Amino acid sequence: MTENIIDELTWRGAINQQTDAQGLKEYVQNHQIALYCGVDPTGDSLHVGHLVTFMILKRFQLLGHKPVIVIGGATGSIGDPSGKKSERVLQSMDQVRHNQDALTKQMVNLFGTDNFEIVNNYDWLSKLDLLTFLRDYGKLFNVNTMLNKEIVASRLEVGISYTEFTYQILQAIDFLTLYREHNVKLQIGGGDQWGNITAGIDLIHRLEGPKAPAFGLTIPLLLKADGTKFGKTEGGAVWLDPKKTSPYEFYQFWLNTDDRDVIKYLKYFTFLSHDQIDSLAAQVQSKPEKRAAQRTLAQEVTRFVHGQAAVEQAEKISAALFSGDIQSLTAAEIEQGFQAVPSVEYDGGAINLVEFLVDQTQIEPSRRQAREDIKNGAIYVNGIRQQDLDYQVNPAACFDGRFVIIRKGKKKYTLVRTNSGK
Repeated sequence: MTENIIDELTWRGAINQQTDAQGLKEYVQNHQIALYCGVDPTGDSLHVGHLVTFMILKRFQLLGHKPVIVIGGATGSIGDPSGKKSERVLQSMDQVRHNQDALTKQMVNLFGTDNFEIVNNYDWLSKLDLLTFLRDYGKLFNVNTMLNKEIVASRLEVGISYTEFTYQILQAIDFLTLYREHNVKLQIGGGDQWGNITAGIDLIHRLEGPKAPAFGLTIPLLLKADGTKFGKTEGGAVWLDPKKTSPYEFYQFWLNTDDRDVIKYLKYFTFLSHDQIDSLAAQVQSKPEKRAAQRTLAQEVTRFVHGQAAVEQAEKISAALFSGDIQSLTAAEIEQGFQAVPSVEYDGGAINLVEFLVDQTQIEPSRRQAREDIKNGAIYVNGIRQQDLDYQVNPAACFDGRFVIIRKGKKKYTLVRTNSGK
């Protein structure tokens, strides 16, 4: 690792803008600092897009600095302009609290409890009465300056509520409060947060003095080589919650990274050294078919988010699906590995294979076609080729009686959900 973390982040392509690049570099060289980013509890799970910022916080933490996560219990309840063309739908406080609890568990999983803190801006913003807000803070913000912030200016044509207009003041108060009470010197966020970040630094300089060490840093918008936004798939977002995105699906997301993106992602999302990443980059050029860089990326990020056991399980499922030898998988692993496979329901007992394929599951269009495929060895039941027309499918025989896996040909799987294990 290079001597200064700012040099390291620059090499990894993880910096977009800085409010005082030289000042921050010198400050972190000589001080252990606290730094923060905010997360609004608009949902009950983080997704891989959040990891871009969190990986920076984690790198600071590994060098002895203290990450602070601000959960926007207050700001999340009123909405953030965030470059959107319409107002956010307001959530109930009960929903905000539920989301907040879920996000807290996920972040503790990533950062641990040592030299890490999670705070909620509801704790201080909810205590502000209107007169105090206007007198102590509102007087310090120039409306013309606020209107010129890109995030607000982009909304003026379609309109913006006073509530969302004042969001930048509330976030500035967050930074000031964290500066005073938690020794936070640096805020990190996406490019769309630049206006909010600079508003916070301006407020700190007004109230704490122009030389108060307060800095801002934004991360680049991460796009895939094809120009689409990182973290989105045909099925939607890739979540950190294993109930929303299974560890196997999570692993596969990274394993399927385009050759053109994989080195960039290794820099962003892993803690591998320069030499290790350079070696993998060379392998992408010389032996792209081996996909060593993608496999390393999938292992590293899955381990960071879900642990080593999840990596081993994901690779076990991958190997079983590739070879067709699925009998060694547990029912839970079948559930993970076959989530994207077409599925049907079967509510019954042992049954002739031809009848099962045609009448019960419609995997085959006709009995004639079913018999032909069975005779030709194209039908596999739970990973075993079946060529006996009199074979009886027994749903209770495998996978805790929950599933029957039918494979037709080399790759065409159907997951049959049964009730035998209930």
